[in-house]
Amino acid sequence: MSKKITPLSEIGLFGLIEHIEKTFPKRNDNTKTGIENDAAVLATAGTRLVTAQSQLLEGIHFDLTYFPLRHLGFKAVVSGISDIIATGTKPSQISLTLGLSGKMSLEAVELLMEGVATACQKYDLDLIGFRPSSSLTGLSIAVSAYGFADDSTPKTRFGARENDLICVTGDLGAAFMGLQLLEREKQVMKETGQENPDFGGYDYLLERQLKPEARLGFLEQIKNAELTPTSMSLVREGLAAALIRMCKASETGCNIYENKLPIDHLTNTLGEEMEINPVVAALNGGEDYEILFTISLEDYQRIEKGGKSLKDIFVIGHITPESKGYTLETNAGEEIELKARGWGNEDVENKN
Repeated sequence: MSKKITPLSEIGLFGLIEHIEKTFPKRNDNTKTGIENDAAVLATAGTRLVTAQSQLLEGIHFDLTYFPLRHLGFKAVVSGISDIIATGTKPSQISLTLGLSGKMSLEAVELLMEGVATACQKYDLDLIGFRPSSSLTGLSIAVSAYGFADDSTPKTRFGARENDLICVTGDLGAAFMGLQLLEREKQVMKETGQENPDFGGYDYLLERQLKPEARLGFLEQIKNAELTPTSMSLVREGLAAALIRMCKASETGCNIYENKLPIDHLTNTLGEEMEINPVVAALNGGEDYEILFTISLEDYQRIEKGGKSLKDIFVIGHITPESKGYTLETNAGEEIELKARGWGNEDVENKN
């Protein structure tokens, strides 16, 4: 017996809002009103409100051919709150705007929102705004995220200083390689008609693309280690773009080392298989959602003493005078100029 499919036209715009409202409880005391009101009301006495926006567009950021809707809802939240985390602030609320095409059903929206609800529960978030509208160009998801911080907490990309150490969380390039794997198998299925893609043990890379995790635990890590970052930023469009923007804002240069870049062995393996340079994927691939930050030389000892509690934090280089520019020292000892490749993954180069 097939599951009932409910056209959105059957329940209407406000019916959809009411339907979604029932499944999102309030979790934070500073949420006064949420999606039940025309505008959200948040308490801000004695704190600073930190807010950020992100957007995912069908055909640009995701392909529904292989992207599960639950994973997409989860990833949209991670994309939204990661900018807040990259200021050293815990996110507490999100609002969501959906552009829905005629092919979407209520059940499809429910699957998407199940992923949103899972992320809200995992990261202790309140959904305070939900606004669906019609779309003629496919599914779009816009997320606004909010957090509250005291005056000393919010970090920016403006504070890096000469001789500071450059650090990054996690590993880089895996999300891009996961995307390449999905696109390859999609093409194979299209050409051969086979229904079962062969992902060859690269589940980690798929997870990094389809269901990334927000680095919320990083905030507790640096707090416990008594680290005080001098600047922070999110790695969204690749390490090179994030680092260059940080240096420009701080009026500095930088030098990073190829052999210090954290690249997972599966990223290297698939890169070799597909003839894609994993270093270029790490620098320019995008969608890693890792945290880039700088610390003083004095704080480096705290990382050394942190042991396993700071095992996902890597020192990859140092801040230089602005006149030195932005450079990568290769394993061969050459210095090459770092360049930000822009928004698209089409700029990631293959090996020669």
